[in-house]
Amino acid sequence: MNNLNTALILIGYQNDYFSHDGILRGVVEESSAVTNILENTVNLVAQLSSTTVPIVATPIVFTEDYQELDEDPVGILKVIKEVGAFKAGSKGSETIPELVQFGSRIDQIPGKHGLNAFSSTELQAYLEARNVSNVILAGTVTSICIDSTARSAYERGFRVHVLSDCTSARTNFEQEFYCRNIFPIYCEVLDHREFLHKLSH
Repeated sequence: MNNLNTALILIGYQNDYFSHDGILRGVVEESSAVTNILENTVNLVAQLSSTTVPIVATPIVFTEDYQELDEDPVGILKVIKEVGAFKAGSKGSETIPELVQFGSRIDQIPGKHGLNAFSSTELQAYLEARNVSNVILAGTVTSICIDSTARSAYERGFRVHVLSDCTSARTNFEQEFYCRNIFPIYCEVLDHREFLHKLSH
């Protein structure tokens, strides 16, 4: 693994998940606290900021009437619509301050309206333009957007890595279950320090 073919993909680092008054904070609060996801992610981005590794965020944002969703969405997308989360122009849809501080070092790829960060976005074109073959995933929710994006990346021919200490699930059990039993079926699971070590060797 090296700087020339590796990219970090950040998923869900928005105020509605991570701000103290975020509408969906309760969804990931338990797991986020245990894994120290914010502290670890900020540390990771800070160390990568001086390298050539592309760092890209794929925020999920909806219009006022959620016209991007089916008339009767299910699961987490139904919850998002019911509680009014991630509306364009709202504080909740904005990137968390901890990552805003890195400015243009983090590229923003808009268009995500579902679970998979590749769907309806230019993420694949972005990665291909930079000759990326290794994708590193960080963010939330582990069992939903992280899993969906990781599987899609694998099916598209990328080598996938999920950072266990930079991802958060709905519960601690769910986080541990996916990292131990699901992700290893098709990708590598490691923490951010192990990733940085691999990148430097």
